[in-house]
Amino acid sequence: MRKEDKGKIIESLAEQIQGSAHFYLADIGDLNAAKTAELRRKCFEQEIKLVVVKNTLLQKAFEKINFEHTEIFTVLNGSTSIMFSNSGNGPAKLIKDFAIKNKKPVLKAAFVEQSVYIGAENLDTLISIKSKNELVADIILMLQTPAKNVISALQSGERQLTGVVKTLSEKE
Repeated sequence: MRKEDKGKIIESLAEQIQGSAHFYLADIGDLNAAKTAELRRKCFEQEIKLVVVKNTLLQKAFEKINFEHTEIFTVLNGSTSIMFSNSGNGPAKLIKDFAIKNKKPVLKAAFVEQSVYIGAENLDTLISIKSKNELVADIILMLQTPAKNVISALQSGERQLTGVVKTLSEKE
């Protein structure tokens, strides 16, 4: 590969890393062509961009953007693919579901919500992370619950009062 081609790849990776709030590094080596195509199809369906990268070029892309979480460099060995996603937990769910049948991909590291997770043992933690929109929805739901309870109590009190008035009016 020519030096200018490597420069273009590094530039492209750097832009994608900067433009993505979440990315996962995974090992998809040892998957045959059919399984790799199936994984790519599932990524496409879930709006996850899967890119197979050379470790040295990926490290240079991180260095180019002054990526401060250098502990991620420790996993840059062997086969590495990077998954870019708008969802913090989407790639983790995909990795877990796909690995059940295929034993790959294996999570190497993830950058989610401004935090770095190293190792496959963090997969369940990453699956449980809620996105910003999910957290906002949870907060709105919590704020609505007391108001709904007050309205419900007022409405049930109204029905009881109506029943008492109706009973009293029938007695006369």
